Amino acid sequence: MQMATSSKPKGKALSSQASTAGGRPQQAVKFARRTSSGRIVSFSQDEDMDLSGEYSGQNDYINYTVVMPPTPDNQPANPSSENKSDGTKSRLGSDQAQHRSRQAGSREDSYGSHGGSNGGSKMERGMSIMKSNNKSMLLRSQTGDFDHNRWLFETKGTYGVGNAYWSEGDNYGRDTELSMSDFLDKPWKPLTRKIKVPAAILSPYRILILIRLVVLFFFLSWRVRNPNPDATWLWGMSIVCEIWFAISWILDIFPKFNPINRSTDLAALRDKFEKPSPANPHGRSDLPGVDIFVSTADPEKEPPLVTSNTILSILAADYPVEKLSCYISDDGGAILTFEAMAEAVRFAEVWVPFCRKHDIELRNPDSYFNLKTDPTKNKKRPDFVKDRRWMKREYDEFKVRINGLPEAIRRRSKSLNSMEMKKAKSLAREKNGGDLPPEGVDVPKATWMADGTPWPGTWLNPTDDHKKGDHAGILQVMSKVPANDPVLGQPDEKKLDFTGVDVRIPMFAYVSREKRPGFDHNKKAGAMNSLVRASAILSNGPFILNLDCDHYFYNCQAIREGMCFMMDRGGDRVCYIQFPQRFEGIDPSDRYANHNTVFFDGSMRALDGLQGPVYVGTGCMFRRYALYGFLPPRANEYLGVFGSTKRRAPDFKVPSEDESETQSLTSHPDLNLPRKFGNSAMFNESIAVAEYQGRPLADHKSVKNGRPPGALLLPRPPLDAPTVAEAIAVISCWYEDKTEWGDRIGWIYGSVTEDVVTGYRMHNRGWRSVYCVTKERCLPWHSTDQSH
Repeated sequence: MQMATSSKPKGKALSSQASTAGGRPQQAVKFARRTSSGRIVSFSQDEDMDLSGEYSGQNDYINYTVVMPPTPDNQPANPSSENKSDGTKSRLGSDQAQHRSRQAGSREDSYGSHGGSNGGSKMERGMSIMKSNNKSMLLRSQTGDFDHNRWLFETKGTYGVGNAYWSEGDNYGRDTELSMSDFLDKPWKPLTRKIKVPAAILSPYRILILIRLVVLFFFLSWRVRNPNPDATWLWGMSIVCEIWFAISWILDIFPKFNPINRSTDLAALRDKFEKPSPANPHGRSDLPGVDIFVSTADPEKEPPLVTSNTILSILAADYPVEKLSCYISDDGGAILTFEAMAEAVRFAEVWVPFCRKHDIELRNPDSYFNLKTDPTKNKKRPDFVKDRRWMKREYDEFKVRINGLPEAIRRRSKSLNSMEMKKAKSLAREKNGGDLPPEGVDVPKATWMADGTPWPGTWLNPTDDHKKGDHAGILQVMSKVPANDPVLGQPDEKKLDFTGVDVRIPMFAYVSREKRPGFDHNKKAGAMNSLVRASAILSNGPFILNLDCDHYFYNCQAIREGMCFMMDRGGDRVCYIQFPQRFEGIDPSDRYANHNTVFFDGSMRALDGLQGPVYVGTGCMFRRYALYGFLPPRANEYLGVFGSTKRRAPDFKVPSEDESETQSLTSHPDLNLPRKFGNSAMFNESIAVAEYQGRPLADHKSVKNGRPPGALLLPRPPLDAPTVAEAIAVISCWYEDKTEWGDRIGWIYGSVTEDVVTGYRMHNRGWRSVYCVTKERCLPWHSTDQSH
């Protein structure tokens, strides 16, 4: 309501006069309507109102006029209209009020109580004036512009329909009842976005490249037109080399014309996959599973303590525990690595809950306890200092146990070998009537595990079937499959107080593939393919992250950031996410460029602007389905001599339960009738499951080839003996015979740089890759190896 005061000799403000009034005046306000021409028409017509009682001497408000705003149709408010508004109230002064309502009943109470029995007739006179001004009031509505007053009028004086305000019980003509909860669902949000490099930075660099190209062209043309007749052969060789280097430089510099940056939205990822919804009423994680591979070969060159810290940083990663699995490939079959991993899993039972309880960012214990910054920064729990002190002592004891493993294994093996020698001599005496045979007793000096059984891998004293390149396959699940629901800890006097903290740790398995003489084991690529097959049997995570043993997570949410790209719309065409590497132990000046800044921060960002970065051998999250050699969804095939003929490639379709066997996995045209994955039926059945679970959520019309929400909420079945036996069978040295492993499936064989070739093969099929650089304060992972 807008107020306008007439010319008044006193000139006092309304609020000041209201403060001096001792009560409510009856003839204080005139109700009027300003017409389109600017004339004020009175509605109240109460000049003859009788003033009596204690208000008869108060004339401070006599000449004030209240101007009412126009109604939606530019008509004065009809006091006799029904159900138009609950009325609005305007208080004049600190404890005095004049009420104006659009309902007739409220008008009668407002005027009748102060104006006596003449209130009804005065209202009728006001209504006759309103009807006479209908024609002039309609002028604004004829323009066709949005009339906000009409909107407020039709919504009964509220703000309409929306998530800012909602009037209960107002359905606005709808059959179904609406409420505020219908507006609380957040709109669909992308998980990632592409950020272009500012033109102020990129344009000068592009100009510099063009200048270099012009200078290079003039230089080469001058070199060709000015030969050296005294040394023609030397001139010719130098020309060939210079042209070759020029072409190499051009191929390297052209992709750098369009570098890009990317960012992720972790909050949107949590809302989409871990927020309660009709498809996920309990708010369990609907994220796909991730299998993490760590490769090592020789504990003497790759210290077990470094590998253990890598494993601990993985087990403590910020990702749903039931969705995470970790595998280590020990290509040397060393008992030292086996025992160190067992100690690491035992220490992880207290280290992982400690990181969750106090929200530790750097979850490599060795790097965390060697930080130069204040460890108490942003820590608010009163028991943090006590817990950290206890954990530091436990980690020091853990390091001492790891360092003492070689000597403990030697003493144990020596003691048990002497016992075996005594048993063999005793048996020999019994057979020879109490005397030893003349050739003596030959007992192999085995390497023994802590439980008193011989180690099936490489022995400290190598012998047949127990040496490098000749040992049995080993698969040991050291931590079982975690429960689907959180397991909260309890107070423990000997350990930390983990009350209310999830104490589960991810599944961890030690794998050492079988090696026999006469087989080509293909080094690291063969070890990775063995892990791919074994993990498909045990956990079958649709995504695979591989790390070297000297790398560790520096950002505990790196997996989530990579998952944003895989689960975003169009993410089903991404074959891998390549993370950068950061290195420790390098001199501050970096005089030898060991940080590889030009490559990781320049070339890789530039390639990301094209089809994607190359695979550098570590720090890469793969789509398992892409590693199997399939084409991406919605792929095209280019036929002809120069690829001039384009056609749609056949898409892979996961057969449903009610489809016939003629549409099974082996009938797909991309499988070469059949695809040569090997003779493991359990592995072949896991391919379709991995493809389906790796799809994005079909929560938006633009998401193609998606899966319904809530499809990954079922718990993983526990491992049984037949499953583990099948996983051991697929890591045998003969399994890859007459298959396409290493040719079209998995890591590619036959090259020293198998990582680069593997990435090129995926790009050649039509897949694309993404370069994910997390925030500068927490980079994906660090390497303690300066030689990388």
